[in-house]
Amino acid sequence: MTESDLRAQEARSEEPRRAEDDRGAAVEEWSDDDDWTVETLALLRALRAPYRLNRAKQLGFALYCVLLLLVIWGGVPSLGLFLQASMGADYTGHGGDLLAAMPSGIAAVGLAFVLLAVRDGLWRGPVVPPRAATDWLLAHPVRPRPVLRPWFWLSCSLALLPGLVTAVGAMVAQGLMLRVGLPAALGWCLLGGACLPLLATCAGLAVERSDAVARWVRRLTPVATVLVLLLAAQSGLAVAGHRVHWLELVELWSGPWGWAGIAALAPTRGAVPGGWVAAALLVASTVGGLLLADRAAGTVPLGRLRERARTAAGVLAALRTVELRAARLAVSGASGSALLRRVRLPIPRRAWLVVPWRDATALLRSPARLGRAVLLAVPALLCAALAHGIGSKPSVPTTAVALVFGYLAVAQLLEPARIETDDVRRAAWSPYPFASLMLRHAIVPTLAGVLIALVGAVAGAVAGAGPALWLAPAVVPALVGAGLVNTCRGAMRRDLMYKSPSSGTGLGLFLFTAWYAAGPAAGVLALTLPFAQALRTDTAANCGKAAAVGVVTAVVLLWWARTRATELTGLSRPAAQQDR
Repeated sequence: MTESDLRAQEARSEEPRRAEDDRGAAVEEWSDDDDWTVETLALLRALRAPYRLNRAKQLGFALYCVLLLLVIWGGVPSLGLFLQASMGADYTGHGGDLLAAMPSGIAAVGLAFVLLAVRDGLWRGPVVPPRAATDWLLAHPVRPRPVLRPWFWLSCSLALLPGLVTAVGAMVAQGLMLRVGLPAALGWCLLGGACLPLLATCAGLAVERSDAVARWVRRLTPVATVLVLLLAAQSGLAVAGHRVHWLELVELWSGPWGWAGIAALAPTRGAVPGGWVAAALLVASTVGGLLLADRAAGTVPLGRLRERARTAAGVLAALRTVELRAARLAVSGASGSALLRRVRLPIPRRAWLVVPWRDATALLRSPARLGRAVLLAVPALLCAALAHGIGSKPSVPTTAVALVFGYLAVAQLLEPARIETDDVRRAAWSPYPFASLMLRHAIVPTLAGVLIALVGAVAGAVAGAGPALWLAPAVVPALVGAGLVNTCRGAMRRDLMYKSPSSGTGLGLFLFTAWYAAGPAAGVLALTLPFAQALRTDTAANCGKAAAVGVVTAVVLLWWARTRATELTGLSRPAAQQDR
């Protein structure tokens, strides 16, 4: 959209307009004589004055907690490293690896930040006032721009925080590993750390305002996600010694995410020619984007603002009550994930194939879940390859991380089972007992997970990895069983968080976490040691032992899931009888 179009929309928004109801229909016209914007805002400031001090205290306490965490986890360790460097410690041995990782790595981080911002614009966006403002204030003769602009600039301020933290971390890394002056490193890194979040916020506003832009974001999200992963993989390969300089130059000049990398490299010995040009482009695009976004902030349709405010309030309420699935469903529903409703599989001729057929059809009609499973399987296989390459060093933590990513990948394929457990009455169509039905829901995730693992093992074998990576398919049934255990856990046990509140030991939070993640925790703990030993030694005996442990763990977890499913139906019968 051009600047002239924004000016025209801004002018129309400031002109006398019609009030809108919840469906966006005009109900009453008002003119300049009915404009009460100044008086209304002044009255609101007066009414909020008694509570302004308490709100300032709350914000101050939140800021204090954030700063305290940053100082404890970032400032103090960084100061210790600099003190060690002043006493003779040498960290420059890692400088070459840092320079090799920065071009593609910064481009990956910048593109990922932009992707998260535009995806946020699909369901919330940078301009989301409270429900009171959208449902009541903006329905009156009040110009929207004075009400909405402060929320856009608040979103910009919040987006700056991770950028500033990243810039400070980059300054510390360059100062220790490359011996770059701290003021120069901070100044150049702040260009990307400040400008890129602001540009991403402006992009989120464009998505919030325009349905056409939102459709393009949905279409391009898979491509952008794959690009982020490819950039991250290229960064890792560069550290391993496989740099492609011409490709890095293309990535650095491809957009703001690359310009930030050029600016960060400017004070180092790996500087790219044209650093000042990239800095100028970054600043100019940020200033232009902020000017256009400032004018467009008041032109978001009122009906859309109401929908976003209600969705944001629902997500916040779900998070406060630890209903993480409810929050995720609210976000995905508001984001409008595309479904391929025309995808059909041949109807099975045998009754026992009905449940796998339904699960496979649901998976093919929601390709985003399959895509997320593939994307999460990539870091799982990379961590497994890293654990294999560690050799005699301890590989247990790396193997545990690989198993966690593997569980997260398999969990994306268990959505049909989770839908059944959301309300067990939905399983009335099935002739099987509920526990048996849940076990049948494990067939398609297991087959799909084994197929993904086989493809990853083949890729690892082509890249020269050891035969231990062929253990990846053997771990899939156990991870599916862990997912089913979590799926059948039942209603949220928030009462566990209030156990022993006066002891100060955090026992309640530990109990709730243990209950909430019982399945994956048990699976990862049981599989880590044998698989770490198999990856480290790469012998046939240890690989056979690890595979046997995987089979036994899968059987135990599936039995546990069946037991939980039986208990779940037992608990739901009194409620069902009461409903009847």
